[in-house]
Amino acid sequence: MLERIEIEAFLTLAEVLHFGRTAERLHLSPGRISQTIKALERRIGAPLFHRTSRSVRLTDVGQTLYTALRPAVDDLERAVTTATAAAHRQRTRLTVGFSTPWCGDLVIVAGDRLQEELPGCDVSIQEIQLSQPLQGLRSGEIDIQLSEFPINEPDLVAGPVIFTEPRALLVGTSDPLAACDSITLEDLAQTRLIPVRGNAPDYWQAYHYPAHTPSGRRIPHARPVTYWPETLSLVGAGRGSTIASLRAARYHPHPGVVYLPIEDADPIRYGLIWRADNRTEVLHRFAQIVVKAADV
Repeated sequence: MLERIEIEAFLTLAEVLHFGRTAERLHLSPGRISQTIKALERRIGAPLFHRTSRSVRLTDVGQTLYTALRPAVDDLERAVTTATAAAHRQRTRLTVGFSTPWCGDLVIVAGDRLQEELPGCDVSIQEIQLSQPLQGLRSGEIDIQLSEFPINEPDLVAGPVIFTEPRALLVGTSDPLAACDSITLEDLAQTRLIPVRGNAPDYWQAYHYPAHTPSGRRIPHARPVTYWPETLSLVGAGRGSTIASLRAARYHPHPGVVYLPIEDADPIRYGLIWRADNRTEVLHRFAQIVVKAADV
């Protein structure tokens, strides 16, 4: 049985007919190539190459070996390529979306556990923007996501609530409310909320960025934004306030922003969402793992 280095050295030298270029192509020294060919010739029992100071060419025995060996190696490489492609097709892919870092932490843990349980499953994690909270699901780019409720869409399944977080109002340090330890929903009438611009459902927007206090007082809204860093910068500059999870204070601290708990606000609910026509076993197994991981 020929060794791999013998096969590679012989075939490459037979094709390029130059020891130096053969060595470069195989990332070996010319001396190693020469030694390998000599060892192969001793095994065969005859010279495989005519060598002069100016040229290298195959002997008749070398040509015979090349003619038989090249197709065999090509067949072997095709077999490996075919098997690799078949294995690749059999692998299951699951793309998981998350809307916040604390959601991302949980889905990464769940994805790792799913891959340990199902080694043939590739799990990729992708952030979704609050301005486009459902676009990835509907386009098929995302299979399942952990993000903010409420979701009531006919083509989507709102799965279990995984966890809840208290709501907070983010205000700039110069805002009069910044001196408070906490606020109530009625205090929102004193602010200018900065909402997220995008294609989120109207009921979702109204839930997260209300237009009126419980008593009916109007809550002014500032110009909407698209991305979270915009919101932090605008709040820090005193251009308005916004509502977010209280946990965001740990993940998104800002020197010009104060996080105030809203005493009487319903918590933000985070849950799993997937397309109604996506009923794969891998997806539902992932959902089960997320639920268990959240309880730890």
